[in-house]
Amino acid sequence: QVQLVESGGGLVQAGGSLRLSCAASGRIFSPNVMGWYRQAPGKQRELVATMSSGGTTNYADSVKGRFTISRDNAKNTVYLQMNVLKPEDTAVYYCNVGLISAARYDFWGQGTQVTVSS
Repeated sequence: QVQLVESGGGLVQAGGSLRLSCAASGRIFSPNVMGWYRQAPGKQRELVATMSSGGTTNYADSVKGRFTISRDNAKNTVYLQMNVLKPEDTAVYYCNVGLISAARYDFWGQGTQVTVSS
């Protein structure tokens, strides 16, 4: 079992920045993918950014050039630096860890609210 603890959400004005953190604990093995998804009211959950244990990154087009994902493998922690935030970035952000063996096993954090005011 894997536990995820997120932090760093909050309220920020448009153009501002926030940094999300997610610390994973438990039985974590490689290869794996750590990342962030978000869900706005009335919308489906969507991928924001992911980073594999090998360092490969993937970003949603809507955040490219503004958000940066990074991870500290020694601490099993993933970060999301969000710059030039827009009101449309407002959502609950969820941390995800996908452990990959014969199948993929996904674990989710409880979510952290990010609100961007105009």
